Amino acid sequence: MHQRRKGSLPPWFFYAAPFVLFLLLTEPGRFFPLYTPHFYIAKTILVGALLWFWRHHYVQDFSRKLLLPEVLISVACGILVLVIWVVPEGHLFQLEQKHIFNPHGLGESQAAFLLLVSVRLLGATLVVPVMEELFWRSFLMRYLIDPDFRKVPMGAFTWLSFTGVAILFGLEHNRIVVGVVAGVLYGLLLIWQKNLRAVILAHAVTNFGLGVYVILTGSWLFW
Repeated sequence: MHQRRKGSLPPWFFYAAPFVLFLLLTEPGRFFPLYTPHFYIAKTILVGALLWFWRHHYVQDFSRKLLLPEVLISVACGILVLVIWVVPEGHLFQLEQKHIFNPHGLGESQAAFLLLVSVRLLGATLVVPVMEELFWRSFLMRYLIDPDFRKVPMGAFTWLSFTGVAILFGLEHNRIVVGVVAGVLYGLLLIWQKNLRAVILAHAVTNFGLGVYVILTGSWLFW
């Protein structure tokens, strides 16, 4: 079992805190909708900074680089999740969407539009996949196998850890059904490749592709 110094924070804290902070800075938008864009910019910067500042806690998670075949499989998985996310829209059960992204939330000028959309795309592509995969599939998926999660190999499988994380991941999103399917596919990718980089890449491909689709089509409801 891993030992930690007296008074030091437990290992799980560095995986859960960025995720919790992101959620905490999302909720105020319900009460102050005019400031939702400001909260999004703030949480993107703060969570990104936190992940960078604590990067030494995640060294073991990124110990193995991806080979080209693994990269191609991850990209294909990300594109598959993107298709599954977009195509069934309006045909599957989903919770009522509390907020629809307003690209003019910072003002009507072109500069304000570009700033907000750029931050939204960068946050969804670079910050969210790292934050979520560290929490869901590096921490929680292993924690459900053994609370001393760092001694559990990456991509280890039990039915409880696999299905539990997939369902909770789906419940995090208002599109619950496709969210669970995405959680299943990301989980299978991790179990197959045993590499968190693969799942982060797939998640980033999904989010980037969705962002490009949203911008090109004006389908802001997906954001």
